[in-house]
Amino acid sequence: MALVSQGKPSRVKSQQVSCIVSGTEYTLYTCPANCAAELSMLLLSGVTGTPSVKAFWNTGGDQVHILGGKNIAAGEFVLFTGATLVLQPGETLSVKGTSGSAIHLDAICTVTETFIPIG
Repeated sequence: MALVSQGKPSRVKSQQVSCIVSGTEYTLYTCPANCAAELSMLLLSGVTGTPSVKAFWNTGGDQVHILGGKNIAAGEFVLFTGATLVLQPGETLSVKGTSGSAIHLDAICTVTETFIPIG
């Protein structure tokens, strides 16, 4: 059952990050303290260079690979849809591109944040 079908207030939100420094991990999304979030779409798009791309789900003490080292050239993309990943408060999605030359990689995600009642 999707979180949005539980009748609790929610919002759909998209976020993006541009990765331009090779080897640097960029935070794409952080689940707020008052929500649980369903990831419904993740797009990784090559702009320049051909970086080896990794995408992570950071769950407190664990870093889970969503994508573990795919080369994405300029003009290519990887799109994840059709599956749901639920993030808890404080968990993050991050992206890292590594290359011996200059890179530019864009990452976009769409999430549905469902508010957790206080008390």
